Amino acid sequence: MGKAFGIEKYNGLLSGESYLREIKQFPLLTPEEEFKLAARYRKYNDREAAEELVTSNLRFVVKVAFEYKTYGIKLLDLIQEGNIGLIMAVKKFDPYKGYRFISYSVWWIRAYIQNFIVKSWSLVKIGTTQAQKKLFYKIGKVRRALEADGESEAKYEHLASDLDVTKADIVEMEQRMAARDLSLDSPLDDDHELTHLDLLQESSLNQEESLALEEERKIRQQGVLSAMKYLNKKEEYVIKN
Repeated sequence: MGKAFGIEKYNGLLSGESYLREIKQFPLLTPEEEFKLAARYRKYNDREAAEELVTSNLRFVVKVAFEYKTYGIKLLDLIQEGNIGLIMAVKKFDPYKGYRFISYSVWWIRAYIQNFIVKSWSLVKIGTTQAQKKLFYKIGKVRRALEADGESEAKYEHLASDLDVTKADIVEMEQRMAARDLSLDSPLDDDHELTHLDLLQESSLNQEESLALEEERKIRQQGVLSAMKYLNKKEEYVIKN
């Protein structure tokens, strides 16, 4: 998608500092220039007009991406997703409705960045419902509110009402956000000799236990078959079925 508008080199191929230097070369647009470019793209599918709309707003994507830097994801990855959202905004923007392009595009930029964060947070899906997505980005605020006066049933109910979610939603998201994915191959000591995988207990039965259980099953089966010889047909039918 970025390649279609000629900005593929700005999506992850540059370092952070060089990227910021590169995008500063694009001048910001006046409202009149913005309208003319958007109208040209909408009416004639003018790729050059679309590219100018995108490149002139790349700095704004960086500004929005910085708001999400506390989630522990590389800033350039967030910027890349935000750029895709910006391109989608150009495709969908209607300049004749009277509002600025940047006011419209911010929703697309945030949506793509937030969706990327949710997908990158864990291999296990989180934030799949609207309530969970809302809590994912507000869980910090919820935690601070709970810590302010101490956790209580009333505090949970009040927060749940304010956020239009259930108490169970809040508790579940707190638990899911409390820990990140961990590689079983990550070392436990400085010598890198012991890993988390080494400490996992084998839950399956060993060969001796499996053989003993199989022998016990056969003995019981033979005992049942022998006993059924003394049953009448009705009793035998009940046992079998």
